[in-house]
Amino acid sequence: MAGVGSVDIELELIQWLQAKAAPGVVVRDEVDNQLLAELPTIQVQRLAAGGDDGFRLDRALVDVDVYHSTRGEAIALAAQVRGWLLTDLPGAVTAAAVFGRVSTASPPAVRPYENTALRRVGATYQIYSHPVS
Repeated sequence: MAGVGSVDIELELIQWLQAKAAPGVVVRDEVDNQLLAELPTIQVQRLAAGGDDGFRLDRALVDVDVYHSTRGEAIALAAQVRGWLLTDLPGAVTAAAVFGRVSTASPPAVRPYENTALRRVGATYQIYSHPVS
């Protein structure tokens, strides 16, 4: 049996979201200097928070930021991502993880970003998962 937290939640969510997103949408864990040329981008980062149930179930808090060329497009894509996470992710199984309950800890909202040529909308989700047996 794998230890608690042995699911790389960022990697699993990146791969899962890439399969859901339209062609041309970049899904990644870090942004770089090429961000403006790679819009739209979905960024997935686990926060240093959460916990476990003392057995195998990991409770991760995950920030999902959407970067797009306009505020409206960023809001729309963030809403679509939220829908996928809340309705399609619970019960999903990947090669490495089984996903359980998903909830919104902080709903999508415009977040500041230093580059005014793009817009950022972010949300925080609480995601329960455990390794595949």
